[in-house]
Parts: sequence; C-alpha cells; structure tokens
Amino acid sequence: MNKKTTTHIRASLLALGCLLLLPAAAEDDQGFVVIQKQDTGLDDSAGDRIKTFLLHGDPSKEGLYIMRIRFPAGQASRPHSHDQDRFITVVEGTWYAGTQKEFDMNQTVAIPAGGFMKHPAGAVHFDGAKDEAVVVEIRGMGPVKTTAVK
Repeated sequence: MNKKTTTHIRASLLALGCLLLLPAAAEDDQGFVVIQKQDTGLDDSAGDRIKTFLLHGDPSKEGLYIMRIRFPAGQASRPHSHDQDRFITVVEGTWYAGTQKEFDMNQTVAIPAGGFMKHPAGAVHFDGAKDEAVVVEIRGMGPVKTTAVK
C-alpha cells in the first residue's frame, strides 16, 4: 500500500471517528435507555485517539443514529463529505470546523459547548480539537457514506 492510499484510509477512519466504536446501552423492559457519562468511555482517560460512542442506531444501517465523538487535543478529521445531512451539537470543549477542501485548522470556526452545526449532504468539511479535548454529538439518518477528499 502506498503512502497516499494509507493517508486516505487514515483520513477516512478519522472522518468517521471509528477508531473505537462502543455499543449503546440496552433498553429496559419498557424501552427506556439511560447512559451515564462515565459509561461512554469519552472522558480524559480516553487517551490520544479519536473515540466514538454509539448512543442510538447505527450509521451503517437504515434509520436514525446518534453518536458522541471525543477528539483529543490536537486531533482532527481530514477534509471529507457525507452523502446524508448530519447535525452536530458540541457537548464539551470547543470544536473547530472548516468548510474548505484544504485542511487548515487556522481557517476554522470555533464552536464552543452548546453550539450547533449542520453538515449538509455532499458538503466538504473537516473538524476537531485544538488546545483541549472536545466531545460532539452527531445525529443523522443511516446508512451514511463518508468520502475523503483526494
């Protein structure tokens, strides 16, 4: 595998936030689901890898999915797009989002905790953390396909 191919594969994995995908909690007999923050594994002990916790559904299957992604300080996806709209809320920290094809964290918009962004289907973007870890919640309809910018 050449360096360019390896870089695109790595970028796609980072874009998906799928370096580690943890399953959602089970429903009780009435259909309620409670997931405590400490059960997501998205705290400071998560280390220096981008980590994903699936709260509901599955982005590779039909229907609504909700997931949380933790970007450690200095980690970001590379330019990519999705074939479905995605809706992002910043849960912790400040998230930085770029909307151009060239990766440049200095050309991003800072979105602090409580902020929201929509990624329209087909629109190129990249995002991540600068000086502190950030946790975002992403909602969308599956299946969703992610395409890295070449």
